[in-house]
Amino acid sequence: MLAVSSAASAGPNLRYPVAAMPAALRENAHAVIRLYEHTFTVKSAKQAVNTLRFAITVLDEQGDDYATDVVNYDRFTTVNYLRGTAYDANGKVLRTLRSADIKDVSLSGGANLSDDNRARVAQLQQGSYPYTVEFEEEYITTNTLFYPVWRPLLSTHLGVEQSHFQVLMPVSLPALRYRELNLPAHVQIKHQTVGNQTVHEWSVANLPALELEAYSLPARELLPAVYTAPSQFEVQGHAGDLSTWEGLGKWEYKLNEGRNVLPESVTARMKELAQRVPDVRERTRQVYEYLQSSTRYISVQLGIGGWQSAPATEVATRGYGDCKGLSNYGMALLQAAGVPSYCALAGADQPDIQTDFPSNQFNHMILCVPLAQAGRRDTVWLECTSQTAPFNYLGDFTAGRHVLLLTPEGGRLVRTPVYQATDNTQFRRAVVQLDEQGNAKATVRTRSAALQQDDLATYMHNLTPEDQKKRAYGSIGIPSFTISRYNLAAAPAAPLPAMVETLELTLPRYATITGKRVFVVPNLLNQSAAPEPLLGERQTDMWQSFAFVDVDTVHLRMPKGLQPETMPAPVQFTSRYGSYSAQTQALPDGTIQYTRRLQLNRGRYPKAEYPAYLEFRRKISKADKSALVLLKTDV
Repeated sequence: MLAVSSAASAGPNLRYPVAAMPAALRENAHAVIRLYEHTFTVKSAKQAVNTLRFAITVLDEQGDDYATDVVNYDRFTTVNYLRGTAYDANGKVLRTLRSADIKDVSLSGGANLSDDNRARVAQLQQGSYPYTVEFEEEYITTNTLFYPVWRPLLSTHLGVEQSHFQVLMPVSLPALRYRELNLPAHVQIKHQTVGNQTVHEWSVANLPALELEAYSLPARELLPAVYTAPSQFEVQGHAGDLSTWEGLGKWEYKLNEGRNVLPESVTARMKELAQRVPDVRERTRQVYEYLQSSTRYISVQLGIGGWQSAPATEVATRGYGDCKGLSNYGMALLQAAGVPSYCALAGADQPDIQTDFPSNQFNHMILCVPLAQAGRRDTVWLECTSQTAPFNYLGDFTAGRHVLLLTPEGGRLVRTPVYQATDNTQFRRAVVQLDEQGNAKATVRTRSAALQQDDLATYMHNLTPEDQKKRAYGSIGIPSFTISRYNLAAAPAAPLPAMVETLELTLPRYATITGKRVFVVPNLLNQSAAPEPLLGERQTDMWQSFAFVDVDTVHLRMPKGLQPETMPAPVQFTSRYGSYSAQTQALPDGTIQYTRRLQLNRGRYPKAEYPAYLEFRRKISKADKSALVLLKTDV
C-alpha cells in the first residue's frame, strides 16, 4: 500500500494542511486530490470488495462538488461504512460526519417504475476556502460483471498530489484483464504474486490540473485511466465469460432466451400484417409504429432485471417496459411478422466503446433489423424506447458507435450508422426588409435534418409553443431583436428526419448609418465566433466532432433612396477540415442576395496542424462579418 503522505501526517492534530501541497498543483485547479487509495479485492467470481480512502482540498466555489461523496448500492451491494471529516486550511478538524448527516436516497427517476438503486450521500461543503474533506468507504458487491476504472484525474481543473489503485485477485481465477490509457511517464506499476493472490498496483504523484484547449479531444481521451475487467463473472446465479465479446453476448442472449412469447391475439395481428404487407421494409415500419403507439418507456432495474428483459407477454399486456423489455418485445413482434432481428447492447450518450477491451461498457439496448432486398443489404435500426423517434433513425444518442449484437452464437460488434456532413444539413432562407432608419423586419425559414434536427425535435415534443419561443430567444445571437411569430414543425417524411423552424423578427438598428452610407452585415443568423488565439505550443490533437452543411440565403429588400455602393468580395476556400463560400450580388428586381455555404468535416487532426486549422476558422469568422455598403441617393 502507498505510504502515507507528508500532507496527511503534518502533525498529531493536523492533516492535509494546504501549505504542504505543491503550489504547481493549484494552477488552473478548482480542487486538488491530496490522497486517493482504492483497493479492489476479488474474493471469487461471485463477490468483490471495494475499499476507498480519499482526501480533496477544495480551492474555490467551483470545486464544492468534490465535497460530496455518493456511494451507490442495490440488492447486489452492501455498504459496510461511510465516514468523513472536514479540515480547515491549516489541517484542523472542522467537522466529522455523524450517522444522521448521511442521507439514504432513492435514485429512481420519474420514468422508473421498479428500481432498487439507492445511494448513501454525505456532504461536507464549508463556507470558506480552501478547505479539505476526507472520506472513507467500503462496500461489498455480488455483481462481478463490473470491475472498477481508476481515473487519477477525475476531470479537468483538478490537480492530484497522490493516487493509488490496487487490485487483489485470487490465483484460482483467470488473470486480471486491464487496459492502461494516457498514463504519465512517471507512473509506478507493480504486478506480483503474494501467497494465494496476485497483486496489481498503479501509483501516480503530482499531476497538474488539465485544462482543455480549444477544439480539444473529449476529456475522456486525454485523462489517464486504468480499465479493469473480469474473465469469469456472476450476477444473481447467472455465470458468464467476459474474456471475449462473443462470451458477453452469449451470456446476455441466454439470459433473455425464451422471453419472446407473445399473446395469441398479438401474434395473430402480426401474421395478418405479414400477409397484407409483402414489402419487408414497409412491414418493419408498420410493426415499429404499432410498438410506438401501444407502449411507453418505464425503467425496471430490480436485481437481474437490470440485464434481463421483461417477457414479451408482460410488455404487451401492460403496455410499458424498459429498453431491454421494449427491444425484446419489438424483436418478438417482428419475428411473428416474419422479420428476423437482433437486440443490441449500446453505450448511449457517451463516447464509443473500447472495441479491443471486452467489458461491460453498455447502458442501453436497441434493435437491429438486417434486411436484404434485391441482393442489397439494408440494415434498419430501431430505438424502441421512444414514441416519437422516426423509423430507422438513431440520432446522436446511439449513432456512429459500436454496439454488441446478441445472437445465438454469441456477441458480435457492429457499428451503427454514421451521419455524414451532407446528412446533417441546415438550409435557411431569410427575407429582410430594411427601412430608412436602419431598422428591419425579417421572415426566416430554417429546415434542419438528421443530427441538426435532434434538439428541435425534442423541443417540439416536450415544450409548449410558448417555451419553444423562449428557447429560440436564447439561441439567436443578435444584440437586439423581437420574435413576433414563431412556429416549429416536423418536415414531410424523407429518408432522414427534418424539422422546419419559422420566425418573424423585428430588428431595431439592424444597419449602421454613418452620414449618407448604410452598413449592413448580410449574414443574419449564422456568424461563426472568432477562434481563440494561439498561445504557446499546442499540447493535444484537435477534434471536430460534428460534421454538417449549413446553407444560408438572405434576400435584402431596401427602401427607395438606397442603392449598393460596395459589395463584399466573393469568398471561397477548401481544406481537409471543410469548405466555405460566400457571395453577395444585386438581383435584377433591386434586391440583394447573400449566399453562404459552410461544410465542416468530422475528424481528428494532429496538433502540429493547429495553426492551419486556426487560420481556416479565422477566415470563416472574418468572412461571416463582412458588410455591404449602401449609399443614400436622396441626400
